[in-house]
Amino acid sequence: MGQLDPNRLLPADEKTRGIAQALYGTVKDLPIISPHGHTDPRWFAENEAFPDPAQLFIVPDHYVFRMLCSQGHSLESMGIPRVDGGWTETDGRKIWRIFAENYHLFRATPSRMWLDHSFEHVFGWTKRISAETADEAYDHIAGCLGRPEFRPRALFDRFNIEAIATTEAALDDLKWHRMIRDSDWNGTVVTAYRPDSVIDPEFEGFAANVEKLGEITGEDTSSWVGYLNAHRKRRAYFKEFGATSSDHGHATARTENLPQAEAAALFQKALTGNCSPDEADAFRGHMLTEMARMSLEDGLVLQIHPGSYRNHSGPVMKAFGRDKGFDIPTRTDYVRALKPLLDAVGMERDLNIILFTLDETAYARELAPLAGAYPALKLGPAWWFYDSPEGMRRFREMTTETAGFYNTVGFNDDTRAFCSIPARHDVARRVDCAYLATLVATGRLAEDEAFEVAHDLSYRLAKQAYRL
Repeated sequence: MGQLDPNRLLPADEKTRGIAQALYGTVKDLPIISPHGHTDPRWFAENEAFPDPAQLFIVPDHYVFRMLCSQGHSLESMGIPRVDGGWTETDGRKIWRIFAENYHLFRATPSRMWLDHSFEHVFGWTKRISAETADEAYDHIAGCLGRPEFRPRALFDRFNIEAIATTEAALDDLKWHRMIRDSDWNGTVVTAYRPDSVIDPEFEGFAANVEKLGEITGEDTSSWVGYLNAHRKRRAYFKEFGATSSDHGHATARTENLPQAEAAALFQKALTGNCSPDEADAFRGHMLTEMARMSLEDGLVLQIHPGSYRNHSGPVMKAFGRDKGFDIPTRTDYVRALKPLLDAVGMERDLNIILFTLDETAYARELAPLAGAYPALKLGPAWWFYDSPEGMRRFREMTTETAGFYNTVGFNDDTRAFCSIPARHDVARRVDCAYLATLVATGRLAEDEAFEVAHDLSYRLAKQAYRL
């Protein structure tokens, strides 16, 4: 018997739960559209077996190892590679034992629900993970990973993934996507254009990155015109490998629409490393508007996810590099910050700008009113730290009354943890069905309409918004 309650996340009262069960029954098996994430395209290109349970569940998942780190376990002990090539644990069983001995730390977190779902539904493991069951669980999962049906492509098909987008930097050669494209496999794995390293003057090696951008595009990126043309060429290259979106992770939501001469002068300051922090932010903001204009030319969806103080720990950044669980939410302004961009392109009906936030206080006050007015703007789902049952519920409660459902884009899982994808989508579908059932039970939504909305939130809106 499994650990997971079949009615988890559904309403407690019998009447509303019955409505939610009926809604969920119509969407639980819909194909998964995963339009934004960070799974490794190499997995699908080479289709090799995952090395061991630790490499599948712990090492790539910052939700997991940051929790263990918060309780004093070193990143080295969890197998996180060091920048300097120094020692880190490579014995998967030892890493797994640390995880299992501390599994209680994940009680009531989204990670616990995702992990339990993955263990039970993917690997058939129904005992609770603990120090006592650590080795047995490891051996069970490792035994599964050695079988063909647990290789990446087989799991992709088993998870009923219709399309998945990875995210690659602007300078990536996309060799793994090329290998996927040239294979006889018919899974849809596309890339997304992430140009932060050649847009952000504060990104390490910015000038060298821009020079490399020129080398691979044949453009003179020491000039403003050549720099913009290089972006156009790279975007076109990414589109050859299925890209339907660009992705921008800036510290703030600031946008600018500078005169071209002023933008060119600011670009030259950025190349020489002479930008002040405010000038660097202004340049990033102007480039969002340039990216939006390019989206009108080439059709790529523009994703903006500001408001993270990235790599907050200096020592961790120095020792382990970026994206190691130390990105922290900050307060974010949207109304004033987005005005230059929205003045330039906000009324364009053929443009899709998908906006995310890590500042929930902006949902009802700023984000929903903006998305409820501008044709180009849509709201991304509750995301990252708020990719949780409570976060999803709050998102619906605070945005629906102003933006409705159809100025949002369904769900995306934004994950590096492959086996959590079906778990995360299942959570989103359950939470949305619970919310819709409450609207029906309280007379705010007709039941037949709720079934349509449930399907749209689970499948159609993401497919439509991301042009997949």
